[in-house]
Amino acid sequence: MYGKIAPVDNIHVERGGTDGPTLLLLHGLGGSAEVWAGVTPLWPGRWIAPDLPGHGASAPADRYSFGGLAAAVAGLVDGPVAVLGHSLGGVVGLALAGGWFGVEVTAVCGLGIKVSWSAADLAKAAEIAAKPSRVFATREEAVDRAAKVAGLPSGAEATRLVVADGDGWRLALDPAAFAVGRPDLPGLLGAARARVRLAAGENDPMSPADHLRTLVADPVVLSGLGHSAHVEDPAALRGLLDFLA
Repeated sequence: MYGKIAPVDNIHVERGGTDGPTLLLLHGLGGSAEVWAGVTPLWPGRWIAPDLPGHGASAPADRYSFGGLAAAVAGLVDGPVAVLGHSLGGVVGLALAGGWFGVEVTAVCGLGIKVSWSAADLAKAAEIAAKPSRVFATREEAVDRAAKVAGLPSGAEATRLVVADGDGWRLALDPAAFAVGRPDLPGLLGAARARVRLAAGENDPMSPADHLRTLVADPVVLSGLGHSAHVEDPAALRGLLDFLA
């Protein structure tokens, strides 16, 4: 399924592909590099897929910010890259495209980025960030919860989304990652030094097309798909991959 796996500065990284353009794949909050399993075979070149800090098999961060996450993955990149990021990963991709972290980004696509944040949304995220991880009695219960947190469809690959904890199981996700906050999307888009495309599933409740249109005139709407379009139907992303290539 995957290519070479290597730890880099406490970040779990998966790499594959052959000669050609390089694609950096950044998962969303609660996810891991596993979510890109259906997308990587469609890319005509090399790809790099890390578990973001505090996710999957990567070590937690001291604190979480979009810039901090971008800095953490910037060291994985050698040469120009295109970036495909889902939700949180899309914001991190836009941060990389600003040129502040020494990465030459040729194009970036943000898939399913949450645009509208209410005071209640931010308060709920802060509340979750302050709580310790819940321990579930069975792995199945933990996996079900992990998939919901990550916005993944039922039955999605989740090997690294949960870890054993004593006699039970908990999410691999560091709850403190919820404190990352609200992104300044207009600012990030304005600062981007790369071609940018925003996209979302037609039925994505977190990233409705009308919200994306407040930022860009022509977002890509993926028919019939939800928040995790890259998992639900990887082939539907071919047009986005063509843009990135």
